[in-house]
Amino acid sequence: MAYKALRSVRGAPSGRQAARMMQRMGMNFNEVAGVTRVTIETAEKKIVIEEPSVVTVTMQGQTMYQVAGGTMKEEVPVKEPVKTVVPEADVKLVSEQTGKTAEEAKKALEQTGGDLAKAILILKTGAT
Repeated sequence: MAYKALRSVRGAPSGRQAARMMQRMGMNFNEVAGVTRVTIETAEKKIVIEEPSVVTVTMQGQTMYQVAGGTMKEEVPVKEPVKTVVPEADVKLVSEQTGKTAEEAKKALEQTGGDLAKAILILKTGAT
């Protein structure tokens, strides 16, 4: 009761008045039925919201999605190492420059991501 009195004192529109005002402004609300999961993916993490309530809000040609409620969990994606494809010409060059076998040169190139100079330094100095 006190809440309604406070709203009326402040001049805030009631539910019906608010709906009319939004219609006049060109706002349109629609609930998206049957949503079971919302997934938000960023570069660092993945946010999964189970059983949310989703509403589309269309205003001035723009559509926005409002997600509310549900159970939220965050996941950190597992990054698989990228296998570097090493050209045979690079293997041959590193092998010639260091006096090492082609197999050792290829392993050093894979370890350095294909960087010729680093692979040569690793093989010449014995550093890892």
